[in-house]
Amino acid sequence: MTSAPVTLTLQSPQDTADFAARLGATLRPADVVLLQGEIGSGKTHFARSLIQSLMNPPEDVPSPTFTLVQAYDTQIGEIWHCDLYRLTSVDEVDELGLTEAFDTALCLVEWPDKLGPLTPDTALTLAFQTDPIETETRHLTLSWSDPKWLGKLENTL
Repeated sequence: MTSAPVTLTLQSPQDTADFAARLGATLRPADVVLLQGEIGSGKTHFARSLIQSLMNPPEDVPSPTFTLVQAYDTQIGEIWHCDLYRLTSVDEVDELGLTEAFDTALCLVEWPDKLGPLTPDTALTLAFQTDPIETETRHLTLSWSDPKWLGKLENTL
């Protein structure tokens, strides 16, 4: 069963951070959130805001563009923030240990198309698009097939 996609308009970086914090409050280890969008569309800002909302106190959350994975211990458990942009094959996903992390950590994955057949069926996909006129505005489309997301998203939208 696939749910119809839901699209939100986030008027500012603060709106994006606020939505990330609301969603983060519902997430737990073994939840996977796939972050799609062009460079500069807000994926890393969203991930950083979500991770910081679950830290006490919040710390710096660098982009994992060069490290590929940054792991954080938070009040809900471990979070993996992954940027797969530089991967050249699906085999590298296994080498990172990401498929195991899908079962044990909250995983935020930028450039999820690099997962190929390893993409979890239970993931929530967030597709970011920059507004062509209002440069601070993002259009965010949420899609999922696992029914667990209905309950998690109920109070966040």
